[in-house]
Amino acid sequence: MQADKQAFLTSLFDAAIAAADPERSLLEFMPEKPKGRTVVIGAGKGAAQLAGAFEENWDGPLEGVVVTRYGYAVPCQRIKVLEASHPLPDASGIEAAAQLFQAVANLSEDDLVVALICGGGSALLPAPPNGFELQDEIALNEALLASGAPISVMNSIRKHFSRIKGGRLALAAAPAKVVTLVVSDVPGDVPAQVASGPTIPDCSTRADALAAIERHALKLPDRMMRHFLSGEANAPAPDAPSFQGNEVHVIASAGRSLEAASRVCEQHRIPAVILSDALEGEAREAGKFHAAIAKEVVSRSRPFARPVVLLSGGETTVTMRGSGKGGRNSEFLLSFAIEIDGTTDVHAIAADTDGIDGSEDNAGAFADGATISEIRRAGKDAAALLANNDAWTAFSLSGGLFVPGPTGTNVNDFRAILIE
Repeated sequence: MQADKQAFLTSLFDAAIAAADPERSLLEFMPEKPKGRTVVIGAGKGAAQLAGAFEENWDGPLEGVVVTRYGYAVPCQRIKVLEASHPLPDASGIEAAAQLFQAVANLSEDDLVVALICGGGSALLPAPPNGFELQDEIALNEALLASGAPISVMNSIRKHFSRIKGGRLALAAAPAKVVTLVVSDVPGDVPAQVASGPTIPDCSTRADALAAIERHALKLPDRMMRHFLSGEANAPAPDAPSFQGNEVHVIASAGRSLEAASRVCEQHRIPAVILSDALEGEAREAGKFHAAIAKEVVSRSRPFARPVVLLSGGETTVTMRGSGKGGRNSEFLLSFAIEIDGTTDVHAIAADTDGIDGSEDNAGAFADGATISEIRRAGKDAAALLANNDAWTAFSLSGGLFVPGPTGTNVNDFRAILIE
């Protein structure tokens, strides 16, 4: 891809990240000081950055603990920052969950709990039901991640196999008031779905979880299925007295970040169209859909005239069929690149706003009409790589990997397609 096109697309990604910057987004939602203690808790890939920003802007006594992914910690003065594994939980996550419970224990109605919640918290806060162990929660997460289920479905199931998710952490903090500040990484920006809502109850039921398990053909151990069938899997009711008086605010989201990227396009005198900030479904199918629109614009100037930038967000999924390396954004883009092979004047980026797409160190990748030829010249078949879920290898061969590093925030997928 030409350097100027790559730089332009990167500037759109940077604008999206800046719009979700923790310090900027927190200022508008700082709560009032309580009569008693202020305790900060949090979980997610951007939890440490949120904690640091909160510390900097809070004028008064403060204590607490947050957990983030390994390598994502930043130093805080008064809030303890822990690290744990993502996307599969580990023993450090078990310890982190225990420390969050400790932090909110024995509080009074004069105390305030501020929960800083963002994407990734579901894996970072494992707390399996009584009688189960960490390996059981790992097995459930492995099954969910390979299922191709939307994030809302995965989190609905997770809530019914946990002692901390689905509002249970807020119950432990009662009678203290809980103010939850959410950086949304879920389509539709439903706060209760972010990090499986440790401080926010929702209306999903045990029956919903069981229906989702059946619909996505999850093969779970009999012992685990007996738990989902039992009354112990019921989540606390949203109207429980312990939640009354609590507050929830979405402080950053995909929609706001896409609007920021759109403004950069306007500065370059290029019209921008936001297709959706809540796109779900298989990543490779979403790639085909975006490619179809791009080719229609190129060949017939419809439904949009050239030049134009197509923007979209949300969270696609990948149903694992092969053994390759990659993530949902690079898989989306490889599928897109295959469909636009040979098409001129189309340049695209797809990246995860937390800076990591899948298991490697890239956030996503760049592609244009020459990408597939570059992979072919390297001796590989792009379609075969896609079939093996090996988009990382494809873009390492084309030189298209995008590696910005951890961003300190997470508002889900970011996709931008420039059509000259």
